[in-house]
Amino acid sequence: MIILLKRNADKGQVDHLAQRLSDLNLKIHMSEGESETIMGLVGDTTAVDIDSLMALDIVDDVKRIQEPYKNANRKFHPMDTVVEVGEAKMGGGNFALIAGPCSVESEEQICEVAQRVKKSGAAVLRGGAFKPRTSPYAFQGMRERGIELLKLARRESGLPIITEIMDLSHLPLFEDVDIIQVGARNMQNFELLKALGKTGKPILLKRGLSSTIEEWLMSAEYIMAGGNERVILCERGIRTFETATRNTLDLSCIPVLKGLTHLPVIVDPSHATGYARLVRPMAMAAAAAGADGLMIEVHNHPERAACDGQQSLNPDQFDILAKDVRKILPFACRYAL
Repeated sequence: MIILLKRNADKGQVDHLAQRLSDLNLKIHMSEGESETIMGLVGDTTAVDIDSLMALDIVDDVKRIQEPYKNANRKFHPMDTVVEVGEAKMGGGNFALIAGPCSVESEEQICEVAQRVKKSGAAVLRGGAFKPRTSPYAFQGMRERGIELLKLARRESGLPIITEIMDLSHLPLFEDVDIIQVGARNMQNFELLKALGKTGKPILLKRGLSSTIEEWLMSAEYIMAGGNERVILCERGIRTFETATRNTLDLSCIPVLKGLTHLPVIVDPSHATGYARLVRPMAMAAAAAGADGLMIEVHNHPERAACDGQQSLNPDQFDILAKDVRKILPFACRYAL
């Protein structure tokens, strides 16, 4: 349920109403925009009498929200959320490039890639330390050592770092990681999501392999229900009957999500397509569709990569992509909401 308050509503009356609703065991979420203030109610609102609310001088309108997600709902929070990490901003008309290798393999590799992608305009360095692989015999990542090498690359390049968490027990290792990534396979690891909701850190939440948009938003809700509203949604392709690409990139989710949620939406065309030659055109398409950022896999020697070399760009290719995307941005779709 949301309560639209009248402009310049008396603060004392607003506070009294908030207390009255809190006494009904409802969580209050205040959202102040340029032209209106919205009081969002989270919890069982069956005991709330809409007619009595409408009779109050400070109330302009009352609406029940049918969607199961509340904190992530744009109706609760009309203004775009902007997630800031270092100099990177995503959401609210801001755009950021996240780039780096699928997995951290050595000090030389991650530090070289960090310097090259920064020079091309990347604002965040990505790198996998813990790798979720389909085969138990495939490279599983450098684990704790990988995180230490990411921190070293951060010191040398100045770029904030993002890496994927695989298990709740690993959370202490991520205390000094700037953005924690939740991968597609963990999108509905609810105990992990609840724990991340208590961290206050930016969380990049990838869409599950076959998840609907509502399921994805409900996973974001788990994080936000814990008090952490710094959530970034990442479309990375979904599983369909098509086999010509690794996954099917659902670019239609960008305008759909822009209508449903205030959270930033970025796109990972590397995992979505699975082939380096397809990354640039889909990155440009995502930028044109209004994405708030891109996550691109970049390796200094893709042919020797420990994993996902076939979908990784080399630094020169990433530089071309970054320049082409910047040309698209002035013409990108903007959503009047």
